[in-house]
Amino acid sequence: MTITRLFYCYVLSTFLCFSAQAQTKSTTKKSGNPVFTGWYADPEGVIFGKEYWIFPTYSAPYEQQIFFDAFSSPDLVNWTKHSRILDSAAVKWAKKAMWAPAIVEKGGKYYLFFGANDIHDEKKEVGGIGVAVADKPSGPYRDYLGKPLIGTIVNGAQPIDQYVFKDKDGKYYMLYGGWGHCNIAQLKDDFTGFLPFSDGSTFKEITPKNYVEGPTMFIRNGKYYFMWSEGGWTGPNYSVAYAVAQSPFGPFERVGKILQQDPAVARGAGHHSVIQVPGKDEWYIVYHRRPLTETDGNHRETCIDRLYFDENGAIKPVKITVEGVEARKLN
Repeated sequence: MTITRLFYCYVLSTFLCFSAQAQTKSTTKKSGNPVFTGWYADPEGVIFGKEYWIFPTYSAPYEQQIFFDAFSSPDLVNWTKHSRILDSAAVKWAKKAMWAPAIVEKGGKYYLFFGANDIHDEKKEVGGIGVAVADKPSGPYRDYLGKPLIGTIVNGAQPIDQYVFKDKDGKYYMLYGGWGHCNIAQLKDDFTGFLPFSDGSTFKEITPKNYVEGPTMFIRNGKYYFMWSEGGWTGPNYSVAYAVAQSPFGPFERVGKILQQDPAVARGAGHHSVIQVPGKDEWYIVYHRRPLTETDGNHRETCIDRLYFDENGAIKPVKITVEGVEARKLN
């Protein structure tokens, strides 16, 4: 009788254990894609303290694209919207097309870099890349310079799509450029301008093959990964490719494409950023894409998926998903 009862208890406990595991697996929280509602594009993903932040473009016709919202999350799943952290009322020279923000924290201040006005001829138009500053990530931000930080077209690069990169030695660089050209420049410590390189130049072109826009950079295992968008931003062929070099100046030889549409999920996956969990070889790619049901070029949504590397350090092609990523709190 005792043996029978023991056997019954063993079977019951095993069943309950498996049931609990199955229930945990089935109820694991995931972000879902898009990670928040609304038409948002060009997302800059970053970590401040124990929170994830996303600073995207408000995706609308250029004349309506005159402000930025931001989103924060403790775990990549639950997102809080911070409305109008910066708008054109605070940037007197910005009239339209405020887009593709980049952000860094330095000295307890938060510096938000952005493009504005979609200039094509600096002799006739005021615009380019500006910078705003705030005391906290959610703003409110105020215009830092009262004018564009970059307001001219250098090396054929339209002044848009800036990314601010902090190197291992503490120097800050700006990578930027549309129209198929990418420049790099070293920022002054106070972000009010740029320092000349040893050869006297201020902007160096580092454009890789097939580059269109949307540069970003990170370091992994001592190597510099340079990533960018290819194709047309309103089309299904919008995508992301990358190169690897030993310095932020290259030379960058295109390795291949790692993010693109999936006809079963979404079109036009591109203009991304990368988040690394501090101290971990754990990476996420934050990007925008267009739902299969949408044809309007501005109908873009922000998504997150995992980014993986193979044993040689090559980036594996990203599988874009509807499910998104699992909840991941920061320690």
